[in-house]
Amino acid sequence: MKVKKVGVVGCGLMGAGIAEVCARSGYPVVVSEINQELLNKGMAAIKSSLDRAIKKEKITEPDREAALGRLQGTIKTEDFKDCDLVIEAAIENLELKKKIFAELDRVCPRHAILASNTSCLSILDMAMATKRPAQVVGMHFFNPVPVMRLVEIVSTILSSDEAIDTARTFSQSIDKESVLCKDTPGFIANRLSMAYLIYVIRCYEQGLATKEDIDKTMRLGLNHPMGPLELVDFIGLDTVYYILSAMHEELKDPLFAPPTLLKKMVTAGHLGRKTGKGFYDYK
Repeated sequence: MKVKKVGVVGCGLMGAGIAEVCARSGYPVVVSEINQELLNKGMAAIKSSLDRAIKKEKITEPDREAALGRLQGTIKTEDFKDCDLVIEAAIENLELKKKIFAELDRVCPRHAILASNTSCLSILDMAMATKRPAQVVGMHFFNPVPVMRLVEIVSTILSSDEAIDTARTFSQSIDKESVLCKDTPGFIANRLSMAYLIYVIRCYEQGLATKEDIDKTMRLGLNHPMGPLELVDFIGLDTVYYILSAMHEELKDPLFAPPTLLKKMVTAGHLGRKTGKGFYDYK
């Protein structure tokens, strides 16, 4: 199936990035939020990102205007009625996502593919909230979406070959590489990276070294572009906590039990860069 129009549910950090990339690649895009205030914030973020792309000479001013012209913001699910592919990028709450998928199933044309950008939750659970489970897949993008080249395509035991092929072809059309993985907690990237990050947090919690020296060791000693605690701040401590909690609940593997320090920091509202304080102070 050829995708002609794209929908994106959620215009937060990930949703805005997905919408921008699709619009820059020539697709008409409908992007939604739960209220006008959040939608305005998300659309402003897209414009700022496009402005940065101009400064870096990634795009031209006409490219920017053309991309913005392809974007339609909305607070109505009904505006997805003529989309061929809709990518859900709401917060990591399974019950909320199931509700969104049920609404999309009601509104979207029967041929449409429904995808979730979840980084850890069950795609099959979302698919079963619809009457088209064969047309539901995972499409996990990486942050920041305009920069990161990978999309994890997640196949459930019910996903059709056509749905998977459509997702892979679409990913290629927006200049992304794709990998195919099973519908298991964390998929590929988070299953591997969370094992690393959680162990780093535990080492810091146990007093192995200062946060600065831990990050410096991984940057300069192992040539990582960002230290692990800096990375957790960038991802968001709440996001890391939710991913670990979901993986631990599903896999029952003690490796993924969230560290006490992480839980306390999330409770205190120290969520990383987005709140101005995490392992580091950004204020």
